[in-house]
Amino acid sequence: MKLTRILPFARELLAKAVPKSGIAIDATAGNGHDTLFLAKCVGEHGFVYSFDIQKQAIETTKSRLMSESALAPVNLIHDGHENLLTYLKTEHNGQVDGAIFNLGYLPGSDKSVVTIAETTITAIRHILIHLKSEGLLILVIYSGHMEGKKEREVLIPFVRQLPQDMYHVLEYRFTNQRNNPPFIIAIEKR
Repeated sequence: MKLTRILPFARELLAKAVPKSGIAIDATAGNGHDTLFLAKCVGEHGFVYSFDIQKQAIETTKSRLMSESALAPVNLIHDGHENLLTYLKTEHNGQVDGAIFNLGYLPGSDKSVVTIAETTITAIRHILIHLKSEGLLILVIYSGHMEGKKEREVLIPFVRQLPQDMYHVLEYRFTNQRNNPPFIIAIEKR
């Protein structure tokens, strides 16, 4: 048996939660890998919202989607994920199947532009309200830098206090790796 690594495990979970014609959110578009994955999950009749505060991330994601002919079901949004209610279509309220956050900074870019706990928690709260029963929200937490450590220290208590009669919260991590490896928190709505 081989243990599944962090990012493949996140996608494995999302693939189970996000059906064809589903609705998904990539709260941190980054280089577009998760947006593309979600677009393939939902197919041509689904919908993906993809957010990033960096124009470079939106452009990279757009290029990745175009190269895979997967642009149609995606709304690329150059804004913070905390503002997602501004963009969520009325017909998608209460219909989100899955969402993912890859927290930290955009690889290969300005490392001073990072996700922060306050806006992340705002976005999480918005998504949880609109998540379907058995829908899934995944946080990939990178705490190998100072801001990531701060974000982790706020997020862990936040997710642990979510009511267990409404949510299942899973933490998946490798505990013997050096240099603060990334880990996952998966929140399933009951």
